[in-house]
Amino acid sequence: MSSTKPKVYNFGAGPAAIPLNVLEKAQKDLLNYENTGMSVMEISHRSKTFDNLLNKAKQDLKTLLQVPDNYKILFMQGGGLTQFSAIVYNLLAAKRQQVPGEEFNPPLDYFVTGSWSAKAADEAKRLYNNVNIVIDVKKSKGSFESIPPKEEWKLSGSKAAFVYYCDNETINGVEFPFIPEVDPSVPLVCDMSSNILSRKFDVSKFGLIYAGAQKNIGTPGVTVVIVRDDLLTKPKSVNDQDKGVPVVPVMLSYKIIADHNSVYNTPPMFPIYISGLVFEWLLDQGGVEAIEKINNEKSTKIYDLIDKSKIYRSPIEKPYRSRMNAPFRIVPEELEKEFLTGAEELGMVQLKGHRSVGGIRISMYNAITLDAIDLLINYMIEFEKKHN
Repeated sequence: MSSTKPKVYNFGAGPAAIPLNVLEKAQKDLLNYENTGMSVMEISHRSKTFDNLLNKAKQDLKTLLQVPDNYKILFMQGGGLTQFSAIVYNLLAAKRQQVPGEEFNPPLDYFVTGSWSAKAADEAKRLYNNVNIVIDVKKSKGSFESIPPKEEWKLSGSKAAFVYYCDNETINGVEFPFIPEVDPSVPLVCDMSSNILSRKFDVSKFGLIYAGAQKNIGTPGVTVVIVRDDLLTKPKSVNDQDKGVPVVPVMLSYKIIADHNSVYNTPPMFPIYISGLVFEWLLDQGGVEAIEKINNEKSTKIYDLIDKSKIYRSPIEKPYRSRMNAPFRIVPEELEKEFLTGAEELGMVQLKGHRSVGGIRISMYNAITLDAIDLLINYMIEFEKKHN
């Protein structure tokens, strides 16, 4: 099936653009998947057909990220917000296994570098009474614009049950250019929802990684979790729970989901199917290493233009600017509405910044092509000429 030009260029932060040939393949399969005579949304989740689909998606993701054998790949429901709770339940239980019989109240360490990590820390505080904020950039600097040096971090060391951070803050446009160094005995937990599969990284440095699919993986409805085997613990009942460890809800238990190959209940079948197609597409592009080069080129072009501009302003310090989400303001701000209207007239949509920060936001996920970036850049240049 030949590719056709999209009706619009979707620069939205999520639900985000999906590769065109993935959409075309899904369209073809929609009525008759693998000659079953049924849509992929109709086949049984207990069937061999879906089992093959699921296992291939897992294997392709494992290949793309070079996931070690001592990790499980899970497909869960509830988005990243649900994982805010799941990690507290599961990793406290895992920590308890390491220190049985002792007084138990380990700290949970959180880096707060943007809106999403702030929400994660707030949920942890709601569920547990010992949350340590390693850094809070907004509190110390007045806004989320950078990542403080290690000398300013207040880590709990080996006492912590885990250390949490968000690798790329979708709203604020801050991305970690490095993996934080923490005590090797403590699991490092990472929200990679908006930059997973965009660059190479070492999975073995993490205890757990999760990513909502609706940005770089596929459609809303499924969350990918990559979790190390030693963190899988059997949920205890109310009667035999250890003091200080909350009971893990069954549907949030990583072990139960892993033991049932992500099919403990009816999984989000269509989002998993789309995710699998995206993994195939990425492999066809040359994998993560190849897409990383393209992503670097896209973001470099955008930030070079902003930095040379007399009307565009990036609020983020250069070393920490996201390659996936570039928020910026226009001076004067009254021009932003005109900018958005003009962009939409040219078929470039969902460029409005998040309501909490305003301005403009360019999301440049894997599915955004260099042609789309070039079109946007040409528009930005012409818009500046008009108003400078």
